Amino acid sequence: DGYTVLLHHIGHATSATLYRKLPYDTINDFAPVGLVTDVPMTMVAKKDLPPKDFKELIAYVQQNKDKVSYGNAGIGAASHLCGLMFMSALKTQMTTVAYKGTGPAMNDLLGGQIDLMCDQTTNTTGQIKGEKIKAYAVTTKTRVPSLPNLPTMDEAGIKGFEVSIWHGVYAPKGTPKPVIDKLSEALKVALKDENVVKRFAELGTEPVAQNRATPDALGAHLKAEIAKWAPVIKAAGEYAD
Repeated sequence: DGYTVLLHHIGHATSATLYRKLPYDTINDFAPVGLVTDVPMTMVAKKDLPPKDFKELIAYVQQNKDKVSYGNAGIGAASHLCGLMFMSALKTQMTTVAYKGTGPAMNDLLGGQIDLMCDQTTNTTGQIKGEKIKAYAVTTKTRVPSLPNLPTMDEAGIKGFEVSIWHGVYAPKGTPKPVIDKLSEALKVALKDENVVKRFAELGTEPVAQNRATPDALGAHLKAEIAKWAPVIKAAGEYAD
């Protein structure tokens, strides 16, 4: 009907704090349609990093904080945010290396130029299964079906640790409610499609439950994510122009 829809993710929530000046209002300038998926993240390392499991990794980072390097895909990227929360939980800093995208960061992890990285399963599952990198834990509350042997960070040593890269669909502010409702219903149908479910599973994720593919659910989730990440970003003093 001539309306544009947007796919936003966790960065839409963190940008509210991360950027000193935004040309838009994160909450009020968009009309939520519904959530799409929550993508788990994995704490991974170069293949020959000494720690054998996540508990050993925690001790290793705390003992070698000046030597351990942590790569991310750039300020505001999911890998950056996961690293901030990891360091905050351990009350330990690491040498952070910011790249221009996940590709260069992953290439250097594969080559052993950096030690650690936390990134979403859509980027890491293939490398983990191919045994090209070492995997320590997932960041969700429960284990990930595609990587069943990986413990959660919560069960492996950092209680309450949870980070996932959610994706949601928005329409422009002012989009009529009947259009929003139509888009939400179409989203629900798409998320039940067996081809969509299969492809998501291959990437280490799954569609959200039907009751989360709604405007109200996405609106509430966005506000909760802003409240969750604001203190982490402010405490780290991480801001972008």
